Amino acid sequence: MTIHLEQYQSGQYQKGYEYCYFMPSSINDEWVWQAPQVNRLLEKAAVRLGELNSFARLVPNINLFIQLHVTKEAVVSSRIEGTQTNMREAVLPESEILPEHRNDWREVQNYKQALNQAINDLKTLPLSSRLLKQTHAILLQSVRGEHKMPGEFRTSQNWIGGHSLADAAFIPPHHQHVNDLMGDLEHFLHNQDIHVPALIRIAIAHYQFETIHPFLDGNGRIGRLLIPLFLVSEGILDKPLLYLSSYFEKNKGLYYDNLMVVREKNDMLQWLKYFLVGIELTASLAVSTLSNIITLKAKLEQNLQVNFGRRAASAQLLLNALFIQPATSVDAVQKICDTSYKTANELVAQMCKHGILQEITGQTRNRVFIFAEYLAIFSD
Repeated sequence: MTIHLEQYQSGQYQKGYEYCYFMPSSINDEWVWQAPQVNRLLEKAAVRLGELNSFARLVPNINLFIQLHVTKEAVVSSRIEGTQTNMREAVLPESEILPEHRNDWREVQNYKQALNQAINDLKTLPLSSRLLKQTHAILLQSVRGEHKMPGEFRTSQNWIGGHSLADAAFIPPHHQHVNDLMGDLEHFLHNQDIHVPALIRIAIAHYQFETIHPFLDGNGRIGRLLIPLFLVSEGILDKPLLYLSSYFEKNKGLYYDNLMVVREKNDMLQWLKYFLVGIELTASLAVSTLSNIITLKAKLEQNLQVNFGRRAASAQLLLNALFIQPATSVDAVQKICDTSYKTANELVAQMCKHGILQEITGQTRNRVFIFAEYLAIFSD
């Protein structure tokens, strides 16, 4: 069977107990379309993704810079769900977070851990329901939602918007259909017998995942995480450097509207156009971010060679560590540079003098320093 995009039927409402739920159509088929704008947008998005991947391959020590991309994604994707943690807070230790902000901070840390573990799991596992469940279990560990079946598909009805099924903005399919629908989605992602371009495939899969809403909590974050996981699993990106959460968050209403227009008006074309534009813009922004990081790193390394004298080698070790974790303490620097506390303290003081580190606690003991110029590259 072939699905013609312009004639696509997204599904139908079915009767539940005192409510109606939306039952989406299966997606694991060949997809074809007449709309030339899809091909143009697909080409632009693919070119930008290729540029990002090629650029990343040329960046020395690219792994130094992955973690702050992951942190930014964790902050923004969690913020869409209502958390208030910002980039600066996200890189600080829990002891430096105000008690009233710690729950949000933990959700962001869980997201980082979940994303990193999922990328690592792709080395031995296909992108699958199993992998998504494992990722979900980490996401909800010891945070809000920890009692909502972490790591398991739901066994009860959920809803989106409103306070109950009675006033919900959208009611996903009955839980009895979740396993079959997720099986269809998984097969669609890996089906070698159909000729659906990868970016079209993941655009449709993200829509379908959000429509199925297979978990009781955390669906938005896992659904957004599905995108970079697919791009890495397919070899489209070597490293997880592209995240659409910032694009979605800039106008959350437009994101949700474009998902709903598929369900209510069968308009998958509009969703695909919106998604492909997002890929193109986000890939361009990621290239710009990497370029800014490389420029900053070169500038600071020259600074170290000119101004740090016999401490230049230790300063370089510290700088590399700061690109991975841009918040530090004298104790941490002592371990990074394998030196005495006194020497570490003097190095930190020199880094502050040259504007590389900035002390943020205002304390005389247990001081915390941040790599502010690097964090600024990832600020909104």
